[in-house]
Amino acid sequence: MTTTTDTREIARQLRVDSIRTSTAAGSGHPTSALSAADLMAVLYTRYLRYDFADPRNPANDHVIFSKGHASSLIYALFKAVGAVDDAAMMTYRKFGSPFQGHPTPVLPWVDVATGSLGQGLPIGVGVALAGKFLDKLPYTVWVVCGDSELAEGSIWEAFDKAGYYKLDNLVAIVDLNRLGQRGETEYGWNSALYAERARAFGWHALEIDGHDHAAIDAAYRAALQWNAGPVVIIAKTKKGKGVALVEDQPNWHGKALSKEQAAEAIAALGGESSLTIDVQEPPAGSPAVTGDAGTLALPTWEVGAKYATRQAYGDALKALGASHPRLVVLDAEVSNSTFAETFKFAFPERFFEMWIAEQQMVAAAVGMQVRGYVPFASTFGAFMSRAYDFIRMAAVSRANIRLCGSHAGVSIGEDGPSQMALEDIAMMRAVHGSTVLYPSDPNQTAQLVAAMAGQEGISYIRTTRAATPTIYPASQQFRIGGSAVVRSSAADQATIVAAGITLHEALAAHETLVAQGINTRVLDLYSVKPLDSDGLAAAVRATNGNVVVIEDHWPEGGIGSAVVEALAAAGISVNLRHLAPRELPGSGTPAELLNAAGISAKHIVVAVTELAGAA
Repeated sequence: MTTTTDTREIARQLRVDSIRTSTAAGSGHPTSALSAADLMAVLYTRYLRYDFADPRNPANDHVIFSKGHASSLIYALFKAVGAVDDAAMMTYRKFGSPFQGHPTPVLPWVDVATGSLGQGLPIGVGVALAGKFLDKLPYTVWVVCGDSELAEGSIWEAFDKAGYYKLDNLVAIVDLNRLGQRGETEYGWNSALYAERARAFGWHALEIDGHDHAAIDAAYRAALQWNAGPVVIIAKTKKGKGVALVEDQPNWHGKALSKEQAAEAIAALGGESSLTIDVQEPPAGSPAVTGDAGTLALPTWEVGAKYATRQAYGDALKALGASHPRLVVLDAEVSNSTFAETFKFAFPERFFEMWIAEQQMVAAAVGMQVRGYVPFASTFGAFMSRAYDFIRMAAVSRANIRLCGSHAGVSIGEDGPSQMALEDIAMMRAVHGSTVLYPSDPNQTAQLVAAMAGQEGISYIRTTRAATPTIYPASQQFRIGGSAVVRSSAADQATIVAAGITLHEALAAHETLVAQGINTRVLDLYSVKPLDSDGLAAAVRATNGNVVVIEDHWPEGGIGSAVVEALAAAGISVNLRHLAPRELPGSGTPAELLNAAGISAKHIVVAVTELAGAA
């Protein structure tokens, strides 16, 4: 293998290898790779500072391919820098290969999974925020964007926040190749329009010919010299550049060349080669935020004291912040309602306001965890749904982020259905490897928030607006994957399964039923996923299969669904009553809405009485 500094030769090899891999796979997006080959050849040969032998080096630059469909170009680059050999690269898109159709962190040089367009730049904002305000290291975050994804609102959330925070360590490279999947993009080659928009958000915008290596070189140099905010390089390119058959031609998106077409194109490009690049080493440096977690002193509450779980969330974050120097908090302009502001007042340097931009909030959390931080991001549970694709893709990224959705269910009261999270448990349960928690009192909440800090994957905690009585003593321990039997006797006739706000309704119903001579077992299923299958099964068996599930969530996909799935897997037959809102709620007091939804104490009493009578 020969090392070279000739960027044109490297670009030629990148094009050849992108064709080779996609043709061998019989699929891919080679034309999208060909358009950006010159841009990447100059970046990797002359400007990138990265130790490919140590991808965890904190001083490394970061390259995020927001246009993840150009994955064949990424893998060709990994070959060119000597990180992988040709044989490995040629397993592209094959079953079991880490060189997947879109990049994921299965490969150590890939920070995050991309491919769902509009996500790379928002995540890049998160990495850049970490670099500028937390690490305080001079690395640059380079984000390669496609022009089609500039139609995504999340891209402009990223432009806005990067401009606001003056992220002078962030460079977006827009591959303006004019052609999208089904034809011309929204504004084609109108680079001036995109530049004007970017400048309105506080970016320094440069317009160049994306195939002119001298112009590319000058743009990168200017970007690194600019220190007044983020830079976007809008590079006019041709899709399929270098291959006459496909260059600037429609209807080639996502199509590999045939073997015959590939052979002709590779020959015209000069044939196969194995040139390598000596990428610059990053400068030595260590993050400004260092130190291991110290002793944690969680707040506690006396049994009977009324306190909202959303407020306990904020108090727990403050306690965690004192013991975890790498814990950071993001919020979507509702921190006085989620109580994330409690952390903000204590640790303003580690609090990041994302305003009403939930996609950017989750993306920034994903970016910060790339740098080893422990992010908690919060908003109303109903609005977390706006960021669902980012949450889904965070799981593909193997990201570790913690989410809090407050104001859950009809129990929020007068604000009405637009503010009521009634889908969030189902939404979060469906995320691969997720954790879903729904505490009912402040002591339980604080412990679960602390457990989330060390939890891998995507974790979600659902908090309640209203102040409710503290049920558990501070000494009682709660773990992810657990449950709690709150009331029981040897003569229990039914199990009432509840969590969060409905646990309080269940306890009220229990007292009424006891007065009527009907004993019940009350099970707090605070860990919805993973669910305590053994604890649930034991309670249900002890009550002869009589179960009432009560939840402040639509009946589809929530606690009831989780319970039925677990009992079915255990082979337990049940007599089940599932109480959940089934009609669209309106405004009213929490008590009125719980009652109208059929999930108040009196409805539980009726359901248990029916089961007991039937038994």
